[in-house]
Amino acid sequence: MRRTKPEPREVTADVRYNSMSVSFFIHRIMKRGKKSVATRIMYEALDIVQEKSGKSPIEVLDQALRNVGPVMEVRPRRVGGATYQVPMEVPAGRRMTLAMRWIIDSATGRTGNSYAEKLSGEILDASNNTGASVRKREETHKMAEANRAFSHYRM
Repeated sequence: MRRTKPEPREVTADVRYNSMSVSFFIHRIMKRGKKSVATRIMYEALDIVQEKSGKSPIEVLDQALRNVGPVMEVRPRRVGGATYQVPMEVPAGRRMTLAMRWIIDSATGRTGNSYAEKLSGEILDASNNTGASVRKREETHKMAEANRAFSHYRM
């Protein structure tokens, strides 16, 4: 285990929307250090979102992240030789990270022409409380609910 917790890095807001969530999304999309490619994909996706919804793309993205972010999740806890799945509340930072990860994974699994179209479709679905990423959150909540009997083993 680590001796100390690393201090969080300073992340600057993105250029076009001045939003931290868009900046985090760009970093999550980025592969092999190609930030300009990830930025282009994200901005194209947000332009498509604005076209289709008619609303501000930042509002739609924030709504999608709120809808996908899980409130409870199960964590393994070892007690006397047995491992229990203990339901725990998800901290805000992890909630945001999981929401972005699930949206990106669901967008990757979609069928479509470009990745920007897939991502915009998943963001729109998530903001409307539908889609694969919202289903993933529901599965996580069901798992936590099913293991509620072990909640007294919280860490």
